[in-house]
Amino acid sequence: MLALVNRVAFELFGLPIYWYAIIIVSGVIIAMWLSTREAVRVGLKADDVTDFMLIGLPVSIIGGRLYYVLFDLEPYLKDPIQIFNTRSGGLAIYGALIAGGIWLYFFCRRNFISPVTFLDIAAPSVLLAQGIGRWGNFMNHEAHGAEVSRSFLESLHLPKFIIDNMNIDGAYRQPTFLYESVWNVLGFIVLILLRKKKGLLKEGEVFLGYLIWYGFGRFFIEGMRTDSLYLFGPIRVSQVLSALLFFGAIIILIWRRKKTKVKDYNRSYGENEYVI
Repeated sequence: MLALVNRVAFELFGLPIYWYAIIIVSGVIIAMWLSTREAVRVGLKADDVTDFMLIGLPVSIIGGRLYYVLFDLEPYLKDPIQIFNTRSGGLAIYGALIAGGIWLYFFCRRNFISPVTFLDIAAPSVLLAQGIGRWGNFMNHEAHGAEVSRSFLESLHLPKFIIDNMNIDGAYRQPTFLYESVWNVLGFIVLILLRKKKGLLKEGEVFLGYLIWYGFGRFFIEGMRTDSLYLFGPIRVSQVLSALLFFGAIIILIWRRKKTKVKDYNRSYGENEYVI
């Protein structure tokens, strides 16, 4: 039995346009809009975010694809042309973040912007974009978990269209895409609320909070998935990286609080604060 949701949204001049691409792009646009508002509030130019994304977006896509291919290399060695076929998925968020982070360093250095400030501005919006992007996985019938019964899915009080679409290859699957989407959106709300509190967070701690929140949730959700990329044996790449980011961010946060004088995030940006 095939899942009911069609991966193709519509055709344009005979070329199929996939829901995956539409949802990913929508998440990016929303993240850019929110980041631009926050950038202006903290004294940067709106164009700083746009200029970063002009190169940062394609760099992140390339990084996400290379990461995915490197950790699932065998099928691409047999058919190398498929490396360039991203229309049906095959992008790893950690690869995109790593590539985007490298570009951010050079961008901030060239434009005399603090990378820490830029990361604080972008982190909540990136988390929201990740939450939105998981619905692209839903449309592609991927990022799911092990087999479950329909009654289990119904016990989660999910809408019927989600339950129906989790029937993949003749069996109902754990909706791990949904778990991560909800976790990421909740994280976005938490970071925004914490960021608004004057004197609560120091510079860099919005970004560290992102690493802690996302790393914690992704570690457990990744363990439920059946389509993970593996480092070796049963060791999942994303779980290892999630654990490193989670504990690394906590250690850095504690060290910065104890050993260094760090400015408040909301130190002197005026009273005109956006809600999000």
